Amino acid sequence: MRLSQGLAALAMLASASMAHAQLSGTVTAVSDYDFRGITQSAQDPALQGSIDWAGESGLYVGAWASNIDFGNEFDADIEVDLYGGFRGGDDVTWDLGFIYYTYPGESDANFPELYASATYSFLTGKIWYSNEFGGFDNDEAFYYDLSAAYELPENFGLTAHIGYSDGDGIDNSYGDSYMDWSVGVTYALGNFTLGLKYVDGSDNEVLGDGTPDDIASSEARAIFSVSTTFPWGSE
Repeated sequence: MRLSQGLAALAMLASASMAHAQLSGTVTAVSDYDFRGITQSAQDPALQGSIDWAGESGLYVGAWASNIDFGNEFDADIEVDLYGGFRGGDDVTWDLGFIYYTYPGESDANFPELYASATYSFLTGKIWYSNEFGGFDNDEAFYYDLSAAYELPENFGLTAHIGYSDGDGIDNSYGDSYMDWSVGVTYALGNFTLGLKYVDGSDNEVLGDGTPDDIASSEARAIFSVSTTFPWGSE
């Protein structure tokens, strides 16, 4: 209920300053939906989309969705995330916000997270915290994230990431704390961005014995993506 009230408050603030806002949307196709090193789509392709509202004050809200696959025992086949926060800064930019992960058809798995980040040049450090990770009451979880996005000539870019998941919620969901990392390259082609990254990290027994190997796997893999953001700018 408190989360719903918070979303309502953000929506009211957004309405009050709509004249000074920007609305955008992004569509992405990926060969695998990777979340902190663990596949959320059984290593199958996923179609993802978001809609975002941002005001001049730094306030923003948005929603994001993707198809998922956690096997026949998990009733949801889509994830919908609702988020909002404030961002600002000049040489060092900061971002404070929240995100609520929802799984229509499997509402017991819904859970919230708070996050805080700081970016300087091409480096971003981010901390995530949930008090009921994976929908388990009182199962706290932390995620520590260091990422880099470096622009190269000729529309190319380099990306790198290392993350660490810790807390009781992680132990209960994945068996133990774990680390994940990735390195990749991007290429801007007109209104589209092409991406290829290699993802790896600690092996985890996520769903226990008898689960197909491709469900919630954390094995190393390459992931290809194509994304575009609307509205398109004039060429």
